[in-house]
Amino acid sequence: MRHASFDGLRVLSLETRRAREVEKLIRTYNGDPIVVSAMREIPLESNTDCFAFGERLLNGDFDLLIFLTGIGVTKLLQTLETRYSQGAILEQFRKREVVTRGVKPVAVLRELQVPVSASTEEPSTWHEVLALLDSQYGQQLGGFRVAVQEYGATNPEFIAELVGRCAEVTKVPVYQWGLPLDLEPLRDAVRRLCDGEIDVVLFMTAVQVIHLFQIADELGLREMLSIALQQAMVVSIGPTTTEELKHYGVQPDFEPSRPRMGFMVNEAAQYAKKLLAEKRSVQTSSIAAPNVRPRPPYRGSVQQVAPSTSAMSGFRDGLAPFDVLQEISSHIASTDPLHVTLSRIVTLVSIVIPCDSCFLYTLEDDKLVLRASRNPHTEELDHLNLSIGEGVTGWVAEHRETVAIPERASEDPRFSAFVSLPEDRFEAMLCAPVSCANRVVGVLNVQHRQPYQHSELEQRMLSTVGILVGAEIERARLETENSVLTNRLETRKLVDRAKGILQRDLNLFEDDAYRNMQRESRQRRKSMREIAEAILLADSLRRDKNV
Repeated sequence: MRHASFDGLRVLSLETRRAREVEKLIRTYNGDPIVVSAMREIPLESNTDCFAFGERLLNGDFDLLIFLTGIGVTKLLQTLETRYSQGAILEQFRKREVVTRGVKPVAVLRELQVPVSASTEEPSTWHEVLALLDSQYGQQLGGFRVAVQEYGATNPEFIAELVGRCAEVTKVPVYQWGLPLDLEPLRDAVRRLCDGEIDVVLFMTAVQVIHLFQIADELGLREMLSIALQQAMVVSIGPTTTEELKHYGVQPDFEPSRPRMGFMVNEAAQYAKKLLAEKRSVQTSSIAAPNVRPRPPYRGSVQQVAPSTSAMSGFRDGLAPFDVLQEISSHIASTDPLHVTLSRIVTLVSIVIPCDSCFLYTLEDDKLVLRASRNPHTEELDHLNLSIGEGVTGWVAEHRETVAIPERASEDPRFSAFVSLPEDRFEAMLCAPVSCANRVVGVLNVQHRQPYQHSELEQRMLSTVGILVGAEIERARLETENSVLTNRLETRKLVDRAKGILQRDLNLFEDDAYRNMQRESRQRRKSMREIAEAILLADSLRRDKNV
């Protein structure tokens, strides 16, 4: 085994729960640790699903229980204990078939004296859980009523496979993932990556990947981050995290021989220096790591995994969308110019609703004007406009209703094409009114290249964002009107003072002085305010000279 040492390399970890342990490990292997939390556990707003599970469990409605995380088991019991006896719940656990994903839930259940029927081997992804169920129960699954303890987010691919095999599948969410409350350390990590200040990046969950790119999107640094990760050494804890990295176009350099933090840091330290030297010696964005397989095994290029789906590897739909609302609210409360605020909001909407395009129109003089876009549309931005009632966007503004079209959007009778927008050829779209005080002030829409079924949560999210943005647009409109009125009043005062000077110096009547200024304005192609300011400046200089 080669000596494990980072030799002073800067190592970024996005770990939260075991931040101190990973920092100590990196230092042990002579690395410079940069440990930044990329996620936090958020209690569910409602425990309705959990309590419904408890009620049905006590009624004997389940045949098979699937536990995916150790902490999930603990949190599930803590929630159920607020309403039911722990003894009664555990008694029901012991009567059911129990399957776990990996060893962590096994350890918790063993301590509770709950027998485990079967547990997956590493790397313990949902694919291994499914294969274990097939081998353990086979056709019996067709008659099973199954409950699945979820962790952080729903995995729609896993649930869909279970639904196809079992008589009934019940999801039991116990917590969800969200961004940290303080985002600045994560933003700083993205900037340091883009500046080439980090040599090794350790990804221990798929959610860390999602959140890192979410912050990069917010900063407008997504492309730079992708390039930076190609120049650094990227280590993935296992296939699920690898799948998420590949979704973002990042090919990990390797996965550790076992999906454990200690193995990950040790093996990264063994190969970091040599691998980085090889990657950085060739100016290309896709270099495979050396095909070395000593003991412990070094994977060169990581194992092949299925391409990522529109479900974003099964993690997206549970990533605490209300954190995004909080982030949008903070942008609205900022003092940034309206264009900057709207652009950031479009980026955040694109994150919480996976899409290929996002537009934000504002209503101005009975026209909807394109003010922000996820995709670059330099010539159309601030110029492209449509009438109320024109196209799906105009229809939404006219009827004040959200519209979701899952496929063949261009065939909708309300559709109107714009040659300058390639997004018009996209399959699906979701449009929501932007409103303030029961008055439409704009429209938000997202579009998808492929057919896409928008969830009820996504539709409510876009509508809620529309209300938040509507208040900001209305505030900006009132500020603009107030600024115009203030400017007019100030201009009038300056013109009156300038007229007075002309009347005094040239012995003119007021109307003649005003016409004199108008003539100068036309001939010199200057505004009346600029002519008035010139007259006042000349008078001031003359008086100063005579003093």
